[in-house]
Amino acid sequence: MLAYLIRRFGQSLLVMAVMATIVFFGLYMVGNPVDLLINPEDDLAAQEAAIRRLGLDQPIYIQFLQFLKGIATGNLGVSFVHNTPALELILSRLPATLELAFFAMLLAILLGIPLGMIAGLYPSSPGSRVIMGGSIIGFSTPNFWQGLMLIMLFAVFWRVLPSGGRGQTTDLFGIPVSFLTLDGLKHLILPALNLAIFKIALVIRLSRAGTSEVSLQDYVKYARARGLSEKRIVGVHILKNILIPVVTVLGLELGNVIAFAVVTETVFAWPGIGKLLIDSIGLLDRPVVVAYMMLTVFMFVMINFFVDMAYSMLDPRIRIKAGKS
Repeated sequence: MLAYLIRRFGQSLLVMAVMATIVFFGLYMVGNPVDLLINPEDDLAAQEAAIRRLGLDQPIYIQFLQFLKGIATGNLGVSFVHNTPALELILSRLPATLELAFFAMLLAILLGIPLGMIAGLYPSSPGSRVIMGGSIIGFSTPNFWQGLMLIMLFAVFWRVLPSGGRGQTTDLFGIPVSFLTLDGLKHLILPALNLAIFKIALVIRLSRAGTSEVSLQDYVKYARARGLSEKRIVGVHILKNILIPVVTVLGLELGNVIAFAVVTETVFAWPGIGKLLIDSIGLLDRPVVVAYMMLTVFMFVMINFFVDMAYSMLDPRIRIKAGKS
């Protein structure tokens, strides 16, 4: 297990190094923020002073070395626009996005797995057809359209939930959160549901396929022949075995939810990192965009790492095969 852990950690570091290089050259070789951030009516001396202040007068390889040094020390530069450390600016908006993402994934787990198992256990029932039809709708409709429809139904027509914003927050270990206040929870429900719809549909189909396959296995038939209750068969023998692919996909999808919540945050005016990213791209605020990209890469790598660990604990054959290779 230790050898497998060390090998996976080394692979994660390699991925981080490669992505750092791609992110830097992919962003720093495109566009010139000087054209947007410096007044063209300033004299040449003022423009050159501003360029030096932004660190854009250095050769590209010097900027890259400084960038790598900054990653090692946790300093990803200062925002050109806000004149604030880019990482600090991202982290100040990150709790709102993380809260939204985790709540969305919680909805996907609590709704997707039971519905998928029902559809797999009773494939010919009307309820199964309704569940699978709903999953197709969740896959096929655009995320922004789903958000607009949720606002129309719950905020405009029925007026039971607010249409946007984060609502009242309270501090939890010094971090502002919404789900601990009634007003904040009301504001959280619609954007989290909008972000979760696609994931719910995905988990339903994974759980249904896994349940249908596992139900035909010999150990499930043997458990029924021994007279075990259906509740124990489903809860122990079937659920445990369908969790392996579900855990793998959900772990990777958590990174996607965090990184690509931009549309949902825009539709519901949720004050996360998505809106900040869009504004920074428009203004060529490179340090903020780079900090966002590197933080996203780090989260993807770490989530993937922990998913692999959980995967190997659920199925010991994974780490045995890895050790042999």
